Amino acid sequence: MKIITIVGARPQFIKAAALSREIAKHKKIEEIIIHTGQHFDENMSEVFFREMEIPKPKYNLAINSLNHGAMTGRMLEGIEEILLKEKPNLVIVYGDTNSTLAGALAAKKIHIKVAHIEAGLRSFNMEMPEEINRILTDRISDLLFCPTQTAVDNLKNEGYENIACKIFRSGDVMQDAANYYALKSGEKRNIEYNNFILCTLHRAENTDDSKKLAVIIEALNEIHKTTPVVLPLHPRTKKKIIDLNIALKVKIIDPVGYLEMIDLLKRCSLVMTDSGGLQKEAYFFQKNCVTLRDQTEWVELITNEVNILTKIDKEQIINSVKIMQERKPNFSIDLYGNGKACENILNELLKIN
Repeated sequence: MKIITIVGARPQFIKAAALSREIAKHKKIEEIIIHTGQHFDENMSEVFFREMEIPKPKYNLAINSLNHGAMTGRMLEGIEEILLKEKPNLVIVYGDTNSTLAGALAAKKIHIKVAHIEAGLRSFNMEMPEEINRILTDRISDLLFCPTQTAVDNLKNEGYENIACKIFRSGDVMQDAANYYALKSGEKRNIEYNNFILCTLHRAENTDDSKKLAVIIEALNEIHKTTPVVLPLHPRTKKKIIDLNIALKVKIIDPVGYLEMIDLLKRCSLVMTDSGGLQKEAYFFQKNCVTLRDQTEWVELITNEVNILTKIDKEQIINSVKIMQERKPNFSIDLYGNGKACENILNELLKIN
């Protein structure tokens, strides 16, 4: 059996690595990885692959820094050429990037089965490119591996039981990854605080809106007066803050890799983020989370009161932090499969003819 895995962003490599470790246990399966090149940085170097024990891609299309249409089109062309050459039994795609959609389209148009991991997620915000990608990918996939019951319910509500596909509640491969890498020794950042809030800020809807960004910074500065805020800051966001001429009075550190992020998650007392993945990772490491967004795909975190959404308003952000600092939720609930997602997925893949 030959499987082609298509990834393009660093979080997808981490997810794929978790499943690849499970696939590698079965000698009758050959896995080939295609990296579209959608996201690229120094962390995608040889060191990253070696430290994270991630299989190196056989193909790297190096397609990036283009508008959505041009990027997706070039990926579709490049992936199709490889699929025609390799003739796999199955293509696996992850999540909701342009690479995800391009991989699913390329495979489906030449009658190769598609497995979508992280299927069924919905933010119900069609202004997000990710929402469009995940909906279209779900619709043409043959195997839909849902990380949560909410995701399964979303597909059923959209009529997927009447579509020629199979739906599975597999659990979340990111919990598998978090459990595995938590055992690895990360490079510890020298943080002088014992009790700190870990904050990440990167989503365009926040960083590209000068008014929203200014409000978030004002809130962070105020929170930092009573509880230290540690902010790994991307150079792009840092430049925008400098352009706004607003002083950021929190503890700023350089961007961190996945292992170091896990170390910070273990040590922090609370997470603030506009990221999707970090909301879940906060839960995996039993930390309350404040999400700087109006909606989230991970609604079960809100339902179980381990996460809270906040509008970009200074007083609301500060109040949300106070609420979550005092809240004592139940982290023992199994929301994401308890680290068995990859095993569950592979059991289904082995049934493919």
